[in-house]
Amino acid sequence: MKKLALTTTALAAGALLGVANAGDAQATDLTVVSWGGAYTESQVRAYHEPYMELNPDINIINDDSSANALAGLRAQSQAGNVTWDLVDMLPSDAQLACDEGLIMPIDHDEVLAEAPDGTPASEDFLPGSLGECFIPQIVYSTVMTFNNEMFPDDNQPNTIEDFFNVDDFPGRRAIQNRPAANLEWALYADGVAIDDIYDELETEEGVERAFAKLDTIKEHLVFWSEGAQAPQLLADKEVAFATGYNGRMFNAAEVEGQPFSIIWDGQIVEWDGWVVPEGGNNVDVVMEYLHWATDTQRLADQAKFISYGPARASSADLVGEHADLGIDMGPHMPTHPDNYQSPILLNNDFWTDYGDELRERFNNWMLQ
Repeated sequence: MKKLALTTTALAAGALLGVANAGDAQATDLTVVSWGGAYTESQVRAYHEPYMELNPDINIINDDSSANALAGLRAQSQAGNVTWDLVDMLPSDAQLACDEGLIMPIDHDEVLAEAPDGTPASEDFLPGSLGECFIPQIVYSTVMTFNNEMFPDDNQPNTIEDFFNVDDFPGRRAIQNRPAANLEWALYADGVAIDDIYDELETEEGVERAFAKLDTIKEHLVFWSEGAQAPQLLADKEVAFATGYNGRMFNAAEVEGQPFSIIWDGQIVEWDGWVVPEGGNNVDVVMEYLHWATDTQRLADQAKFISYGPARASSADLVGEHADLGIDMGPHMPTHPDNYQSPILLNNDFWTDYGDELRERFNNWMLQ
């Protein structure tokens, strides 16, 4: 793979050249797949729009299909017609796609920019975040959130155990239609220590215990599949609690003014990032974009628009205020000390090994 060494000067020169040749060459369309909503908007404002301004010969088209990215990559590969250029994906699905040859291996220090002090990318991205085919952008968490208007002021929930307590905290609950996070929370609420959750889930007894705990609230459950559904269900008061991505819940509460409160207890902490489909038509162009869009400043810029932490160590000190609200973003980050009291670090190796089996089992459980 050719080493990329793009500099600000080179980018600027490229932009000027693009302007000069705009009439001579057709723009290259890049189809970028992500999750939609506030998250895609943060990418558009932090990455896509600035890059297109620097490079008028690039046109980025957004596709909100990340919830079904693995299936989409498999289908396109089997059809021999890869139409996606860059995909935002979770690490466990990215590892499966990588193992199946659906996405490209990445030489991180060749493709990605160094930190401002010269630290190689492989040492600047947070430990454990880089994958063979995966480039992280953010640290985010899946959290419990509740509509605080649906509970008395003197009886507001604040733990995962409260989510499972329908007597003291009545109301319907919305959870995602996948086992990850839900099984971990079920065991945590049932008294399993955080450090023992995945050891427990590797046993049949542990899985049975998790489903038994979920059974205690099943008649109160609503299932969501797309990230935008969870805050909407809460806003409409169709549910009292909803699991969801902390950035979407931040956007609903702080930007839209919804009466939501996040329960940080037991937050499920995870990476999210980019993969490049194997067999795409614009790989060289995509690699140039990735070099720019995952550098120190750009990852810090995304935190101006959504409450997800940047995946580079060198970006942390550059996180400041929200671009529109003017509020300090630090306290809204999953990794803020006040929020990071009892995190559950999602074990991607576990979900790579057991994900297919547990997804099938969870799907059957939902239908029972």
